[in-house]
Amino acid sequence: MTARIFIKLILAVTGVLAVALTSVNIIATPRVRASFLNSLHGELQEKAQALELLLPRDAAEFPHIAQLAGGRLTWIAPDGKVLADSEADAARMDNHANRPEVAQALAGKTGSSLRMSPTVGIDFFYVAIPVKVPAPGSVLRLAVSAAEVDERVRELRNAVLLATTLAFIPAVLLAGWFARRASGRLGRIIDFTRGLTLGNFTSRLDGSSRGELGLLAANLNETSEKLQFMLQRIESEHAELEKVERIRKDFVINVSHELRTPLASIQGYTETLLDGAVEQPELAKKFLNIIRQNAERLTRLTADLLVLSRVELGQQTFKFASYAVNRLLDDNADSMLPLAQRKGIGVHVDRVADSVEVFCDAEAVHQILTNLMENAIKYTPEGGSVTLGARPAGTDKVEFFVQDSGTGIPAEDLSRLFERFYRVDKARSKALGGTGLGLAIVKHLTLAQGGDVRVESRVNQGSTFYFTLPTQDLGISESGAIQQEFTAS
Repeated sequence: MTARIFIKLILAVTGVLAVALTSVNIIATPRVRASFLNSLHGELQEKAQALELLLPRDAAEFPHIAQLAGGRLTWIAPDGKVLADSEADAARMDNHANRPEVAQALAGKTGSSLRMSPTVGIDFFYVAIPVKVPAPGSVLRLAVSAAEVDERVRELRNAVLLATTLAFIPAVLLAGWFARRASGRLGRIIDFTRGLTLGNFTSRLDGSSRGELGLLAANLNETSEKLQFMLQRIESEHAELEKVERIRKDFVINVSHELRTPLASIQGYTETLLDGAVEQPELAKKFLNIIRQNAERLTRLTADLLVLSRVELGQQTFKFASYAVNRLLDDNADSMLPLAQRKGIGVHVDRVADSVEVFCDAEAVHQILTNLMENAIKYTPEGGSVTLGARPAGTDKVEFFVQDSGTGIPAEDLSRLFERFYRVDKARSKALGGTGLGLAIVKHLTLAQGGDVRVESRVNQGSTFYFTLPTQDLGISESGAIQQEFTAS
């Protein structure tokens, strides 16, 4: 590719030089001819003036003077009669009074003309001067054949063309150097663009050079970077879409499974009652309690799904304001105290300074704390304790925590705790009435308010769930959450 570009550039330069030489030939030839004739006119005039001094009084002695002329020499009387001529018989020659150069000389001026000689039959360049001595009023004319003039003009023209050609040689060499450099850069640019068409967006051109090719290289590099960014973005979005699709499928499967179990239980016990068990009061009461429990489970599951969907889709409306941290803790502790007392579990509140506030939605925080407290009470054995508290986390955040003395969570399960429908002990979770969505709701409600969640736990030593909330307004829209990450949680 580079060799072809180099050859084309060299051929183009050679063509330009050939046109230039032709133009020089066309333009220079008339100028060289005119310049030579002007120079020859002066030379012949000077020579004629020198020969004038040697003219004899008798024409018979004229041939001796003509030998010194170096050209055709003619002596013409004042009436136009030819007295002597170095190349013709003067007696047979016509009267020259009407010859252009002779007429000018007879008028007292130096005359010249380039024409054919009727006497000899060839072209001559004539220069005639008026003669003062020895025959005043006569004319001395000196002529050079046009063939000799053309030969001299041709030699001068060839010399000019040769000099011009020699002067072009450095230009050709310099053009060849530029052509090779330009062809190399153009070749690299062509290879680069071919790579772009094949999807190679990682390579870059050397953009350090200046000029149009440097600007082109910089633009191509910028285009390649944008294409690479767009490709990476498309690949990322494609991967996210695949991930979302997997999540959607998993979600549908999990929801279907979660709904199937209580629905099947309700349907089965209802059919049993219809088949006659309703006539047995104790058995009917037991079955109705089971139906009620499964209906409550469906209600909780539906409510949790609605909350989670609204938050994930940015459709949850928040009412942000500044709230005292201790008030949020006390309100939740008061609401959860009856549940804890039924299991014989102690509830403790670890407060902060009364002046500490967080910028949040109070209802969303109450739901977060409720979900965490319910889990803590649910998995803490009778006689255990649950601590609800908060503490400053830097200058712009407050970290809330719910700590229990329950069974703890294995380390391998900690990273998936906030996924939808994920349960550490599936059998026990269902038996305790959990939907598997509580911690997922905690995570999304926290993210929606500009916070984050984490958990620490060891088996048989209890668990501590943490979430942070900002102390200042982060500018989060109340009509939706911050941009949600596509996670399986």
